Amino acid sequence: MHGEYKVPGGKLVVVDVEVEDGVLRHVRVAGDFFLEPDEALDAVNRALEGAPADTDAAGLAARIDAALPGGTVMYGLTPEGVGIAVRRALAHATDWTDYDWQLIHEGPQPPALHMALDEVLTGEVAAGRRPPTLRVWEWGAPAVIIGSFQSLRNEVDPEGAARHGIEVVRRISGGGAMFVEPGNTITYSLSVPEALVQGLSFQDSYAYLDDWVLGALGDMGIRAWYQPLNDIATDQGKIAGAAQKRIVGHAGRPGAVLHHVTMSYDIDAEKMLEVLRIGREKLSDKGIGSAKKRVDPLRRQTGLPREAVIERMIASFGGRYGLTQGKVTDEELARAEELARAKFSSPEWTARVP
Repeated sequence: MHGEYKVPGGKLVVVDVEVEDGVLRHVRVAGDFFLEPDEALDAVNRALEGAPADTDAAGLAARIDAALPGGTVMYGLTPEGVGIAVRRALAHATDWTDYDWQLIHEGPQPPALHMALDEVLTGEVAAGRRPPTLRVWEWGAPAVIIGSFQSLRNEVDPEGAARHGIEVVRRISGGGAMFVEPGNTITYSLSVPEALVQGLSFQDSYAYLDDWVLGALGDMGIRAWYQPLNDIATDQGKIAGAAQKRIVGHAGRPGAVLHHVTMSYDIDAEKMLEVLRIGREKLSDKGIGSAKKRVDPLRRQTGLPREAVIERMIASFGGRYGLTQGKVTDEELARAEELARAKFSSPEWTARVP
């Protein structure tokens, strides 16, 4: 069995392993990481040899930690990363490059339709009728998007939303509220087979699916990092937030994962504060006292037009994994339009948590 895992912000770890009588055998760890002294690699392999095959990643990391020679230096590698690579090998996880990725980047759409497209397209990936897809959104109107489990009244000021013509919709994923305006926001979705994140914990899957965009931002001169559970941050502040939803497969299929990210290209902080009810707890847990300081837009950090940032992100993804231009099919669009009308535009769904 073969497993690979790129440590977020680090290097690739590759594990080849067999299972005999319920334990790991013939373990071989490799990769483009740096490790000193040389004998530390043998210590890692020995630590994994004979481990029960159902040991989780944390347990495997503990075995490695206990076996490393004194003074071991790891660069681009962690014991936890090795443990995850083992679990991915045992789960027969796939890699980004195992797929033919499709790009969807179409004209502006209403907020409710974007919610519906996420659900429909990810369902199509789960059913095996659509390849893994990167969809870059264009917003047809300003909106507040609340998480699946958020209270509508706690998150949104209805008078402020009405005054500024802000539509409120609820998405299928968890997480916090997003304030979006068409020219100020960059949003994308990844609809991926569940096999891509096999062997990863829920938290690790966020970091794994965000890693490519950290590289794209780095190419634009922004040193960004994943900040658990679902933020992308720089030393200037938060620039993006992610959310996920698992879609159950049918007829024995493994299912799919929706991972979507909203990035702040620019922001009207005054308007946002009139529309969103940002609680003191949400600010204090970031160690700051003002909502304006929570988000630092990409416009200031890159100096690039929004369209150029998107183009560079798409080019970075394509350069890593390959990407062909696609579109929402007529059948997918018809289903999404009906879902947008019946579900995502309905008061029952939007206020399902009042």
